[in-house]
Amino acid sequence: MIEVRGLTKQYGPVTAVDDLTFSVKPGVVTGFLGPNGAGKSTTMRMILGLDRPTSGEALIGGSSYKKLRKPLETVGALLDAKAVHPNRSAYNHLKWVAQTNGIPTSRVKEVLTMVGLQDVARKKVGGFSLGMGQRLGLATAMLGDPEVLLLDEPVNGLDPEGIRWVRTFLQALAAEGRTVLVSSHLLSEMALMADDLIVIGRGKLIAATSTAEFTQMAAGSLTRVRTDNIEEMSAALDSEGVEYSLGQDARGRDSILITGNDTDFIGKLAYTYGIPLSELTEQETSLEDAFMALTSDSVEYRAPGTTETSTQPAADKGDA
Repeated sequence: MIEVRGLTKQYGPVTAVDDLTFSVKPGVVTGFLGPNGAGKSTTMRMILGLDRPTSGEALIGGSSYKKLRKPLETVGALLDAKAVHPNRSAYNHLKWVAQTNGIPTSRVKEVLTMVGLQDVARKKVGGFSLGMGQRLGLATAMLGDPEVLLLDEPVNGLDPEGIRWVRTFLQALAAEGRTVLVSSHLLSEMALMADDLIVIGRGKLIAATSTAEFTQMAAGSLTRVRTDNIEEMSAALDSEGVEYSLGQDARGRDSILITGNDTDFIGKLAYTYGIPLSELTEQETSLEDAFMALTSDSVEYRAPGTTETSTQPAADKGDA
């Protein structure tokens, strides 16, 4: 488990991380999200003992990183995939890391195979593509078979197959009971990968919750109803004091959007009043929309003409 308690980092008058407190539990993939300049990388560096906090502390398994007896066997990290000597081969880079940390060199071939680099093990890293560099970074993180993983943008530069592989790989590691913290700006992928989220903006904690609860925080409950009896359904909703609005769906069909009530309640209400429905769906807000809505005040740079939030539902969860 990773525990962050009152973590603060100041650079002169600038507060990069401001009194952060959160925990990352084992057994799930936790996404670490925030706009550019939010303090994610600084926080991860403090967890790993690379930057000294102005105040507060970061613990891994109840201990600070600098007190770990065998750090690579406890924590695997990928913060900068380019931090490799370009004239070393992938094999020799991993062999050097293993030997300087008391890890058997037999582990090198294992992790190279694990990340799919076994066929280029003897090639110089300087000739690797960005995606290959990311795979080597993951191999380095896994060298000590660690209990905890901290990964900063691990899918950057990977093709769709590689992204899917990383997702499956990290979920499998979490299923083994490991603690996995992943920072990424690919929100569509994070929605598929992460069970929990830590979201920060301008160094402050915005949310520490499950991915599902985070999207609900931004959107609440929104249900779409289509019926040939719009007036009767509207009257039934009015009689129950239900908030709704009239509009059209993506195909231009008249519909009712209802807030604050789920499909079970609306379905029972329609049945009670004898109103047949042609559609009854709960609208699902995307992680991207939720992220934009809840971090809009924390964006450091915004291009002219961009909107702060999106209020359009992303997808339907099912039809009646």
